[in-house]
Amino acid sequence: MTVMAGLATLAGSIGLYPLFEEHGWFAAGLGAVLAVAAGGLLARRLRLPAAFNALFGLLALLAYLNLTYVADAAWLGFIPSPESINRLASLNEAGWQAANRYAAPVPLLPGISLMAAAGIGLVAVLVDLLAVRLRRTAPAGLPLLAMYSVPAAVREDGVSWLAFGVGALGFLGLLMADAREQVGGWGRTVTTHRRQREVPLAGADPRPEEAAARLDAGALAASGRRIAAVAVAVAVLVPAAVPGLQPRGMFDLGGGSGDGTQTVTTPDPLVSLKRELTRLDDSVVLTYRTDDRRAPDYLRLYALDRFDGDRWTYSPLQSSSRDRLTGDELPPPPGLTVASSRRVTTRVEVRPEVKNMTFLPVPYAPSKVSIKGDWRVHGPSLMVYSLRDSAGGRSYTVESRRAEPTTAQLAGAGNYPAEVVAHYTAVPRNIPRQIRDLAQNVTAGSATALAQAVKLQRWFNQSGGFSYDLSAPAPQQGSDLVDFLLHSKRGYCEQFAASMALLARIIGIPSRVAMGYTPGSEVRPGQWVVRSRDAHAWPELYFQGTGWVRFEPTPAGAAGQGTADAPSYSLPQITGGGGPESRSEPAPEASAPAEDDSAEPSAAARNRSDTGPEGAAAAQEGEEDGFSAAPWLAGGLLVLLLMAVPMALRVLTRRRRWAALTAPRGPEDGPRPGRPSQRPPGAASGGRPRTPDPADAAHAAWREMRADALDHGLEWRSSDSPRATARRLGELLELDPEGAGALGRIARAEELARYSLSRSPEPPDRLRADVRTVREAFAASVGRRARLRARLLPPSTMEQTRETLQAATDRVLELATRVNELPSRLRRR
Repeated sequence: MTVMAGLATLAGSIGLYPLFEEHGWFAAGLGAVLAVAAGGLLARRLRLPAAFNALFGLLALLAYLNLTYVADAAWLGFIPSPESINRLASLNEAGWQAANRYAAPVPLLPGISLMAAAGIGLVAVLVDLLAVRLRRTAPAGLPLLAMYSVPAAVREDGVSWLAFGVGALGFLGLLMADAREQVGGWGRTVTTHRRQREVPLAGADPRPEEAAARLDAGALAASGRRIAAVAVAVAVLVPAAVPGLQPRGMFDLGGGSGDGTQTVTTPDPLVSLKRELTRLDDSVVLTYRTDDRRAPDYLRLYALDRFDGDRWTYSPLQSSSRDRLTGDELPPPPGLTVASSRRVTTRVEVRPEVKNMTFLPVPYAPSKVSIKGDWRVHGPSLMVYSLRDSAGGRSYTVESRRAEPTTAQLAGAGNYPAEVVAHYTAVPRNIPRQIRDLAQNVTAGSATALAQAVKLQRWFNQSGGFSYDLSAPAPQQGSDLVDFLLHSKRGYCEQFAASMALLARIIGIPSRVAMGYTPGSEVRPGQWVVRSRDAHAWPELYFQGTGWVRFEPTPAGAAGQGTADAPSYSLPQITGGGGPESRSEPAPEASAPAEDDSAEPSAAARNRSDTGPEGAAAAQEGEEDGFSAAPWLAGGLLVLLLMAVPMALRVLTRRRRWAALTAPRGPEDGPRPGRPSQRPPGAASGGRPRTPDPADAAHAAWREMRADALDHGLEWRSSDSPRATARRLGELLELDPEGAGALGRIARAEELARYSLSRSPEPPDRLRADVRTVREAFAASVGRRARLRARLLPPSTMEQTRETLQAATDRVLELATRVNELPSRLRRR
């Protein structure tokens, strides 16, 4: 058990491979597992209480870490000392900072190797305690499973099925070892021979080892191995087919609805952003050529329009076939009606090494996209995506409209439409008061939305005291954003973009967070290269007449995001009385926080709306997800179809049973055993309906009557003869003369077909009518519930299904047994 516990821990640790660039972490984990096993074994040899088992394992792990990482500071090279403990703590701190600074796979720095060894060792301590000392092997699978949660949490592609299968086999081996030791504790196993001993032929050399039959234990062990293999296969394959565990399930079955639409799901875009920014190789993502006379615009992937108080995400995309790219013009960009725009053509080539890029990086706003595959567009945001294809290794052409608004146009933008206000200024009411006050203080004295946006941008990248730092952890909850704005003021583009978009919503400017890539670097005239370090997030603010406009709060250059740049319209001087903001009304105050936590547009946004507060509220209510009957109708239809399956199988079985009587019989069938051929001599048999065999008709009628009796809940005794069955059913049902006659004819026909070579006197059509008569008698003799069950959920169909599954299982087990016996047969030959 000690050996198997260590092997199971090592097998489970294989799932950590996506986290590291090198393989040295496994050697460090192996040493930790061996040390823990030795400590636990010593505690059991000394017969100490269970608590000492974990204590000895931890002490052995600590001694191993001292020997491996700080041997020069430990006593005798492995005994912990105060200095060695402090150095281990410092090394662990450095490893934690490196893990936050780099994206997986991380370099195997000493601190990261220490963390890996300590983590695997702690899992080994728990497994050794539960499985070996406490004999609770099943709960020992929980710490093993915890190791898989780490790569699943930090990498969107998770762990491969092969690594999971190795870990599962290790756990099954631990269970098998535990079961064997528990059975062995009762003493020697008592078994019986599987078959009689074989008697060798005369003159043959007796070989007792081959003549002796194998014991039943061998068959049981083979069955156990087969069950274990099937369990692992099911654990690996079923999650791939379940839409709830995979975005779309196997064969793209998941995520659909009754009206033919599918919900588009992707990993968290902001998690992918941090991974791209911290890649050590800074690999090339794509190259592109553009006819833009000026510096190219950003390449956008996502438009995140929902803020839940913790993170920015995009609203669920309901995709249908109508959204497919067909080479025609895409929907017009929202709000772009006044500002001038120019056409830009961009030819993009994505590197084949890029994986799982299901959203296309395109300049905003795309008007036409030419690409092979099933790609679609989301009209409100103009995101281009695919449900099954990836952009890796593809080339495509994008024609886009690049807006060129002037400062005057942005400053004089009209009121916002009500639907824009309702959706893009909604913030949770539990936003802290100090954040709301901060938004008002930063933008104080600005009379237009443009002036407010420019002040926010300048506060983030100039006057606010913020610094660009890729080592800052990604925000996971609202308090992280508060800490960034009010205290630490350290972060990268995600924090800057998310914070400016939130503050803009608070003061009433519709906003969202965009994510994609900056223009990259120009390698030759008109040709640009985009690398992983060019991944970026930025806020987009809405101005009526221009639509969505990009701003850049993230510091640029050597002290920030290297290839980011602020657009020209976001750089006007907002001090003095001659700015465009002086031509507009003063900015209204922000609304005070309410008591509940629901999200609603801010007061400033409602005042800017041309429909007034009432229209904005109504638009907000219309924007919220309302009741949709389509999913309920689809679910009800699915339930009805599933309920109709047994009934349909019963009807199909009945029809096939009677249709088989007139099916053509080929010449190879020949006459039935013991019966003359029913076909006249010289008659052709190819394709023509044959004359029904009376015996087959009698058997079909008897089977139908038996199925009807079972369906209506009547007792059917297989040991009774046809005559006894008919007599018992007649007494039970109190049939009228017509029903009794029909029952008697069916029983007599079956009796003659079973026990006599003479032909049944009843024609098939008569027997079929008699079966119908008896069925009606059965239905009349039972209650309504039994009649409904006979029609909707016939038990005969369930029994037939069980028999079919049992037969298939028997065949599979027989085949597996033969395969298992093949090596021994080959050895005997």
